[in-house]
Amino acid sequence: MHVTRSALVLAAAAAVLGAAPAVATAEAPPAIGGGSGITIDEAVGCTLTTIGRDSEQRLVGLTAGHCGKPGARVAADIYPSYGTVGRIVHSDSRLDYAVIEFDPQRVTPMNHVGGTTITGIGGPAQFPAITCKRGSTTGTSCGVVWGDVRSTNTETWTQMCVMKGDSGAPVVLGTTLVGMVNAYYGIGCFGPEVGTNINAIMADLDARGDIGTGYQPL
Repeated sequence: MHVTRSALVLAAAAAVLGAAPAVATAEAPPAIGGGSGITIDEAVGCTLTTIGRDSEQRLVGLTAGHCGKPGARVAADIYPSYGTVGRIVHSDSRLDYAVIEFDPQRVTPMNHVGGTTITGIGGPAQFPAITCKRGSTTGTSCGVVWGDVRSTNTETWTQMCVMKGDSGAPVVLGTTLVGMVNAYYGIGCFGPEVGTNINAIMADLDARGDIGTGYQPL
């Protein structure tokens, strides 16, 4: 997502100190979905927006674009010792989203994490709706939707609590995914949250015609 003001703080990039090395293990594949914590290259903590399948039935997911570049390894916070479960295959700086291709043998995909359930895609949400997000740092929080303050047709501002590590967190209206967390203004959990609308991301994915095209959540 294009950022023009210095007061805007990217919500991701929480350093993970002492992260376990990516090693093979006999453990069952970690169960993850929209709202699960993920670690990028054993260094950056973010949140998975959603997991599902594209038109080629590849298991893919989304997170914030500033969480990592193509080729970056993705691990699940729930089982850090399990190692790499997928890799970032595309990162877009304009809309600030990234596409993850998961290894279907190393992930148990879910549409329900910590009280957040995703059954479809829609939006964007409009004032005065109340949306909620599920982030790996601050968990579940809800707040009023202010709308697209900068009139970009790609983002929505809300009054939800967001801190570092929440980047990529799903923003839902009921069980409908309407956006992802990307940043906040000023002070975390006080300044407004700024996030990319999911319909803008879907349109960009389909225009690319690559991994993620025709994406549908589980």
